Amino acid sequence: MNRSFSWKKGLFLILLIFFVLGFPRLVDAYFLHLAITFFLAMILASSWDILARTGQVSVGQAALFGIGAYTAALLFKWVHLSPVLGMVAGAVVAVIVAALLGYLTLRLRGIYFSITTIAFAEALSVIWLMTPGFTGGAMGVSTPPLFGGERQQAYYLILAILALTVAAVWLIQSTRLNFAFTAIRENEEVANVMGINPTRYKVLAFMISAFFTGFAGGFYSHYNTYIIPYEVFGLGISIACLVMPIFGGLYTITGPILGTIIVKVIEEYLR
Repeated sequence: MNRSFSWKKGLFLILLIFFVLGFPRLVDAYFLHLAITFFLAMILASSWDILARTGQVSVGQAALFGIGAYTAALLFKWVHLSPVLGMVAGAVVAVIVAALLGYLTLRLRGIYFSITTIAFAEALSVIWLMTPGFTGGAMGVSTPPLFGGERQQAYYLILAILALTVAAVWLIQSTRLNFAFTAIRENEEVANVMGINPTRYKVLAFMISAFFTGFAGGFYSHYNTYIIPYEVFGLGISIACLVMPIFGGLYTITGPILGTIIVKVIEEYLR
């Protein structure tokens, strides 16, 4: 019976992969754009869930998203760095910021950490608005269309980023990191007694989460071709990152993905 279940599961996975890879050839521009936005949201939801596995509820993921978006856009504007390299740079800068912020704030727990992340995102939004010579201020920053506006290539790029995110979540769930994250989430004092350093592992989770969030921000800036602080640092992004995994199921691989589908379908239907 288990073999039969595994065989069916494997067949379904293969069919799903073929469908996802061939999707751009089956739909028009509208549904292709919709799929890209779905994949982007799945990356944000899965990234948020990585940090949530340690028991920390971030309501400031928009800060990391905005950092990735502006890093990619400004590097293109200043030094004409290629969009993909700009996205990687945005992810790296987001990781550095997460490491610094993490060591300062991840000793906080519960609502105190959540308030700190909100304040950080809002502070960045104000800083970006007040430094127009550096960031473009309220006028924002524009970039040329990603891949010259060829959405099929953008689709495969965001699909690759999503696949990398899911692979990272799978690795976390399959290694001792999952045990460490779970122990910290359940009881930090007990985890400490067991030889697990709560702050170190929470910062690590924050950095992994920041990498994919920053990467998604970099992609968004080039795909959308125009960004402003109100949008990329907005509280709506942080709330969406939080809501989607809750709808689908926390601390799982498929939960954030299913939650994203549910929320985005409802959102699109109501729109």
